[in-house]
Amino acid sequence: MRPLRHQAAFPLCFSLLAAFLSAPIHAQDKPEAPRPQAQPEAAPNASEPTSSASGPAEISLALAIRLARANSTVYNAAVTEAGAAHEDRTQARDALLPQVTYNNQYLYTQANELGQVRFIANNAVHEYLSLGNVHESIDVAAVAGYQRANAAAAAARARAEIASRGLVVTVVEAYFRAIAAENKLDAAGRAADEGDHFLELTQRLEHGGEVAHSDTIKAELQAQDRHRQLQEARLALLNARLDLAVLLFANFQDNFVLTENLAASAPLPAFEEVRQQAARDNPDLRAAFMTLDMTNHDVAAARAEYLPSLGLDYFYGIDAAQFSANSTVGGQKLSNLGSSASASLNFPVWNWGATQSRVRQAQLQQKQAKLELSYAQRKLVAELRSLYAEAETSLNQLAGLKRSAELSAESQRLTTLRYQGGEATVLEVVDSQNAFVQANNNYQDGAVRYRVALANLQTLTGVLTNP
Repeated sequence: MRPLRHQAAFPLCFSLLAAFLSAPIHAQDKPEAPRPQAQPEAAPNASEPTSSASGPAEISLALAIRLARANSTVYNAAVTEAGAAHEDRTQARDALLPQVTYNNQYLYTQANELGQVRFIANNAVHEYLSLGNVHESIDVAAVAGYQRANAAAAAARARAEIASRGLVVTVVEAYFRAIAAENKLDAAGRAADEGDHFLELTQRLEHGGEVAHSDTIKAELQAQDRHRQLQEARLALLNARLDLAVLLFANFQDNFVLTENLAASAPLPAFEEVRQQAARDNPDLRAAFMTLDMTNHDVAAARAEYLPSLGLDYFYGIDAAQFSANSTVGGQKLSNLGSSASASLNFPVWNWGATQSRVRQAQLQQKQAKLELSYAQRKLVAELRSLYAEAETSLNQLAGLKRSAELSAESQRLTTLRYQGGEATVLEVVDSQNAFVQANNNYQDGAVRYRVALANLQTLTGVLTNP
C-alpha cells in the first residue's frame, strides 16, 4: 500500500533540515594527521637510489628510513588500515546526511467493464511515476556510529605511527650494525696483518737463536686464528649488508655505501624533555584513548536502540496517468508536476532482549578498554624510565669502551716491541692481540647499542636524535 501523500511545498524545509544536520557533523571533521616522521627526510624524491658507473649508491640514515617506509609491508599495511578507517568515517558521516534519489516506475493494471481499475491499490490503468526523493533518517544510533568511526580512524592513525616508529628502530639497528661490521672487518684485517708480522718476527728471532721454537709455533697458531676471525668478519659483514638491503630496496641490490659515522657524537636529550614529549606524542597512549572512545560510542549506539527513529521523505515529480508535465482534462490544461511528503516515527517495542544483550556486550568491551588504557599509561611510565636508563648507561659506557680500544691498540704495539727486545714473552703478545680485538669489538657493539637505545626512545617521543 502506498504511503499517504499530501501535496505541499517542502523543499525549503528539507534544505533547512539538511543544513542543520550537516553543520555539527562537519564541525567535527579534523584534517588528516600527516604520516608520522621520525626525523627530517633528506630528499623529497621517492625513487630508489641506484648504483652507476661512477660508484655505488650512497645511503644516509634518513634516506634508509625513507626507503624502508616505502618498501615495508608491515608499515604500509598499517597505513592502508588507517586509510580504510578514514573512508569508513567518511561513509558514516555521509549516511547521516539527506540522501537524494530519482525513481522512475510504470504501473499497469487490467481495467474492468466500466474502464476502471480492477485492483483498488492502483490509481489508474496506466500510471507513470517519475519522482525525485530526498530521504533523511534521524537515528541516535547512526550518530553514535559516526562518532565511533571517527574514533576508529584516529586509533588507526595512531597504530600507523606506532608502526612507523617501530620501523625506525629496525632500520637504525640494521644500518649501524652494518657499519659496525665494516669496522670490525677493518680491525680483523689489521689483527691478521699483525699476526703475520709477529709470525715473521718470531721466525727471524728463532733463526738467530734468540727465542725457542715454541714461540714460533704459538705465533703461527695465533696467525691462523686471526685469519679465521677475518673470514668470520667478512661473513658477518655480508649478512649485515644483506639484512639491510632487504629492508631498503624493492629491487634487491647490494652495491651501496653507508655514509653515517658510527663514532660521531649523538647527544642524549634531558629526561624532562623526553618525558614531556612522551606524554604529548606517545601513539600507544593515543591509540588506547581512541579505543576507549570507540567503546563509549558502542555503548551509546546500543542504548540508542531503545529510542524511536524518525524517517522523513520528500517527493517531487510526476505520478499521473500520462507521462508528461501537463495533461488535459475536460478541455482544461492541468500540471502533472507536484510534491508530497511523508514522515514515519518508529518505536521499538519488543525484540526478545536483543538490545539489552548488545548493551551488556558493549559495556564489557568498554570495561576492557579502560583496563587497557590504564595498562598503557603504566607501561609508558615504565618504558620511559627503562629506555632512558638504557640510553644513559650505554652513553656512559661508550667513552670507556673507546678509551679501552685505544689503550689496547697501544698496549699491543708496546708489547710487541718489548718482545722484540727480549723483555716480554710470546704469551703476553698473544694476550695483547686478543685484548685489542676484543676491546675494538666491544666498542663497536657499544656504539650500536647507544644508537639503538636512542631509536627506542623515539618510539615514545617521535624524535630521533642524530649527530
